[in-house]
Amino acid sequence: MESNKQPDFGSLNKIIYILFIFILLLFSCSTVRHEVHPKISDEKTFAVASWYGQDFHGRPTSSGEIFNMHSNTCAHKEYPFGTRLKVTNVSNKKTVECVVNDRGPFIEGRDVDLSYAAAKEIGLIGPGTSKVFLEVNGRDDSYIKKARVQASERIGPFAIQMGSFTESINAVRLKRALNLKFSNVYIQEVEIKGTTFYRVRIGNFDNFNNAVSIADQLGQEGYQTIVMKADVKI
Repeated sequence: MESNKQPDFGSLNKIIYILFIFILLLFSCSTVRHEVHPKISDEKTFAVASWYGQDFHGRPTSSGEIFNMHSNTCAHKEYPFGTRLKVTNVSNKKTVECVVNDRGPFIEGRDVDLSYAAAKEIGLIGPGTSKVFLEVNGRDDSYIKKARVQASERIGPFAIQMGSFTESINAVRLKRALNLKFSNVYIQEVEIKGTTFYRVRIGNFDNFNNAVSIADQLGQEGYQTIVMKADVKI
């Protein structure tokens, strides 16, 4: 016996319509995910790297740490001390992670100075400089310093002492680093018990709170700071 039942075109059209909407939504979602997660290369900072080693080995860095050419560290003009940078040599794709603990480089056209050890890992020793990509991999918060206050009075002038050295070259290097951000950096030379000290200071400030505020910012950046009366000797 033959059936006279006709195909249900209405139901078939509904199924086709639902499938079309599903495919459209799937395509739209894929597009959104692509925009939210950019390519890794878009997250990198292009830079020119150089390196430093023996001439600075054993000397204080801008963060106060002693520079060790055999440790994976680096100098940068802006990143806070303790920033972990992944450095990729564009020419050979070799990478190294180093910690920012110094300021520099101070030669025009260069953006980051790697220690000898870090430079060696990415094949930078021979060429001397190379184009690189920089990626931030977090920060070691132990580099953050709390500003110290050594001033019982609240009547100025005040100064922020950034370091005190027995070798003038170390004071000059720190002053040069601070001059990247401040114009009122000076070196005060003082003799104590026959020894000459070279004090690097920022100032002077008439307002105590202003001096403390700047010292706190520098401490967050990783500098060691002491707020004191501008004429106090320590």
